[in-house]
Amino acid sequence: MRKKLAAGNWKMNGLHGNLQEIKNISEAVNADTCDVLICTPSTLIHSASDISNDIAIGGQDCHYNASGAHTGEISAEMLADSGASYVILGHSERRQDFSETDAMVRDKTKAAWAAGLTAIVCIGESLAQREASNTIDIIGGQLAASVPDKATGDNLVIAYEPIWAIGSGLTPTLDQIGEVHDYIRTRLERRFGTGVGRSVRILYGGSMNPKNAADIGQVSNVDGGLIGGASLKSDDFTLIIKALS
Repeated sequence: MRKKLAAGNWKMNGLHGNLQEIKNISEAVNADTCDVLICTPSTLIHSASDISNDIAIGGQDCHYNASGAHTGEISAEMLADSGASYVILGHSERRQDFSETDAMVRDKTKAAWAAGLTAIVCIGESLAQREASNTIDIIGGQLAASVPDKATGDNLVIAYEPIWAIGSGLTPTLDQIGEVHDYIRTRLERRFGTGVGRSVRILYGGSMNPKNAADIGQVSNVDGGLIGGASLKSDDFTLIIKALS
C-alpha cells in the first residue's frame, strides 16, 4: 500500500524567511510513515530543495510549452531544474482567475511529465453545481478532459477540491467526500486499468486542518491531503501530517 501524501500549497505566500518553517517540518516528521510535499512560490523552490531533506518540493503551475516568448511564465523544465519534483495543475484559482480550461490543464500535465515531474491535477465543483446535484458529472468531465493518456501512479496525483470549501472553513461531509473519491477511483481503474487506477493517489483539499485531518484521512480512497493555509505554519502542518500518518 502506498503511503499517504501530505501536500502543502503555499500559494502566493512566503518569503525567504519562511524557509525556517520547512526546516521545522523536516525535523518534526517521520518520512517513513507519510510522504510530505510543499509547493512553494517559484522563487523559493531552489532554496527549499536544498534544506528540505526528506520533504519533496514542488511548483504551483507551469506553462504547456518547454520554452519560448511567454513573458512571466515558467516551464516544467525550469521547475525541475530548480529542484522541484511535483507541480500543481488546474487549481480552481487558476481555472477561475486565469480562465484555464481542461484542455490547457491536459497540455500542462503532458509538459510536466516530459520534464519528469509528478502532476497534481486538481478537480472540483462549485457550490452551485453541488446544490444542483451535478457534482459527479462535473468531476467525471474534468477528470476525463484534464488527465492525458499514459498516466501512472508515479506521474499523476489527483486532488479533489470542492471549490466552495477552499479557504472557507466549510467541508463536505465524510460521506460526500467518500462518494467523490470512490467515483474517481472507479473512473481511473476503468480508464487506465486496475493496477494503475489503484496506484494513483487521490488527495482531498478544501479546508483540511489539524482537527479534521484524521477523520478525512480514514475515508475510503482518500490518500492524503492538499493543504493550503494550514501548511504555512509548521506546527499546524506537522499535526496534519501526523494525523494522516
